[in-house]
Amino acid sequence: MSKTIAIFGYGPGLGVGTGRRFGREGFRVAVIGRDPEKARRHADELTAEGIEAAAFPADVTVAAQVTGVIEKIEATFGPIDVAMHGAAGNMSDRLPSTLEVDIPSLDAPIALKLHSPILVTRALAPKMVERGDGALLFSSGSSEHFVAPYLANFGVALAAQRGYLRQLAVELRGTGVYVGLLNIGALIDGSKAAQIIDENPEVIPAGLEIVRMSGAELGDHYWRLYTERDEVELDVGFPA
Repeated sequence: MSKTIAIFGYGPGLGVGTGRRFGREGFRVAVIGRDPEKARRHADELTAEGIEAAAFPADVTVAAQVTGVIEKIEATFGPIDVAMHGAAGNMSDRLPSTLEVDIPSLDAPIALKLHSPILVTRALAPKMVERGDGALLFSSGSSEHFVAPYLANFGVALAAQRGYLRQLAVELRGTGVYVGLLNIGALIDGSKAAQIIDENPEVIPAGLEIVRMSGAELGDHYWRLYTERDEVELDVGFPA
């Protein structure tokens, strides 16, 4: 019987690469995005490639929508075997200085990178533990791993996410449920962030070189995390 991966915050880079990689392995793909038209288009692209997929529009930062969309996916595809949370923030939400960080500036990044992963985990982990199998995969960026004050508020949120997931991995050890975090130190080709930076290179500090990676490469890394399950975190795309 085919397994199902639900991709929360499906986008044109990370989401596409992961959906295709798992889809090639026989997974059904649940495409979850805030924009119904975009989600439907992404699902249609996978279907055209011979992958069973469907769109499930939802805002992954809203508790009722997260639980509601999971119920719809389960009604359509059955149990969710793998969840990948790849939702990314908007460049317009970033603060270029730690001294400028205040409580309101943390609302968007905390909702996206901490609260939303918690919502997904609380909705899916108990069922996975009961079945004795499952995987919860998440994404992070460079601003937590290497200090990057030009992404100050997101760095704070990503640090909180990392702490939560490391604790979660310890508590789920031995249950059959795997927790994996892909720390991405590269700009993802095809992503909204890459488009904004290409059009507005001044948003990146002078002298800073950013490696680029394709969604397909990142999909391969997620597949490695899922199949090997030998580490909680995997760093990719960071300067040597």
